Amino acid sequence: MSDQRLTNSDLAPVPEDRRTWSKWHLAALWIGMSVCIPTYMLAAGMIKAGMNWWQAVITVMLGNLIVLVPMILNGHGGTKYGVPFPVLVRSSFGTTGAQIPAIARSLVACGWFGIQTWIGGAAIYSIIITLGWIDVEPDTAKIGLLGITAIQFACFMLFWLLHVAIVVTGIDSIKWLESWAAPFLIASGLALLIWAMIRAGETDGGVAGLFSSETTYPEGSGFWTVFFPLLTAMVGFWATLSLNIPDFTRYCRSQRDQIEGQLIGLPPTMTLFCFIGVMVTAATVMVFGEAIWDPVTLVGKLGSKTVVVISMLALLLATLSTNLAANVVSPANGFSNIAPRRIGFRTGAMMTCVIGALIMPWRLLDSLGDYIFTWLIGYSALLGPIAGIMLCDYFLIRRTRLDVEDLYEPKGRYAGVNWIAIVALVVAVLPNLPGFLNAATNTAGTPDAWFSPVFDAIYDYAWFIGLGVGALVHWIGMTFTKGFALER
Repeated sequence: MSDQRLTNSDLAPVPEDRRTWSKWHLAALWIGMSVCIPTYMLAAGMIKAGMNWWQAVITVMLGNLIVLVPMILNGHGGTKYGVPFPVLVRSSFGTTGAQIPAIARSLVACGWFGIQTWIGGAAIYSIIITLGWIDVEPDTAKIGLLGITAIQFACFMLFWLLHVAIVVTGIDSIKWLESWAAPFLIASGLALLIWAMIRAGETDGGVAGLFSSETTYPEGSGFWTVFFPLLTAMVGFWATLSLNIPDFTRYCRSQRDQIEGQLIGLPPTMTLFCFIGVMVTAATVMVFGEAIWDPVTLVGKLGSKTVVVISMLALLLATLSTNLAANVVSPANGFSNIAPRRIGFRTGAMMTCVIGALIMPWRLLDSLGDYIFTWLIGYSALLGPIAGIMLCDYFLIRRTRLDVEDLYEPKGRYAGVNWIAIVALVVAVLPNLPGFLNAATNTAGTPDAWFSPVFDAIYDYAWFIGLGVGALVHWIGMTFTKGFALER
């Protein structure tokens, strides 16, 4: 691997003596990523769609068990060969073709980075209001192009600078933060749940009122009508990490560590924290007379300034730990893969931070409908096919056998573009494209829709259809054309 056109110190295989992560390190990583405000708010869209509390919790649990499968399978290559996602995907897309899935994953991460940074900035904004440093600003104070006030933008940039300060120190600082933050975040979530139980017990409905089974489905729909699109959205929530999980499993000591670590850390934490979100929100209806889904808004109503500030700091830590691990590592490696000699981890991380700010993420979160049906399902329609192609290629075509040296060789067996994988990607994305355009233009199910309602139904299963079609087309192409360094 003397040729530096395809490698640098951040993309090179992790040596055996540096693969030191145990299952508890990976579990802590998942706890740190899962305990965040978007997770807490995830059930909001499900309840809004008509589900009751236990239906929402089961949907979250099932979605995470489903996405855990490609998560563990894609993690296998990282642990076995010590390579990150942009390098592992070279075996299926080619050393040049790998730029497409790597950049696609990176751009989605930039979007998530911006969303999380905006949420953290909103927490800082609430702290300074609670402390009385500023008054609540009217809508007239918003700056035209930005759509937010100058102080809100300053809080966003302050939290943004905190990320920059950490990422310049490298990947080890992120591992350290996740390990120390995990137990504190679990304790904070449980504290919120205890608050909900106590306050609900003081109302006429009592604690039993938290467990209402009432559903509010729109006329003409029911559980199964909303279940599948919401399940797809839940899978889409972590469809990103199901691709680039090798960025972390490459540091694991064994396959057992990466499997058990993810099993311990992902489904239980996501299910628990969404359950906490549902229960706490139910308590806000009983206590305040309205459903408060945003924990930043809720914390601002707790009364004591000390409690508010401590709670906000916990939310900031949750957001920071999630953002650094889930939304900085992958795009940093992805951008580094574009030009390894010029872009290292730190430069790639800075590119992520800049793009995440430029997209003005507060506009993406204007409504829960846009968040779930356009953002989550939309990018799952793109990332599902990539996951299907990777899994098919690694397990069915190559039987987990890769030539690591050739992954870094411009003229090796994986050199260039694997057009079979590119065609499979395009074919797998196309069925979901009309439904995405209907959702993005808010015309789905209306006479003004761009495309037939049939495509809306297909779009409800975007990740599943994309993964299955991508894998099938890739398998057919690679098997019957004997294409692209086919190994038996």
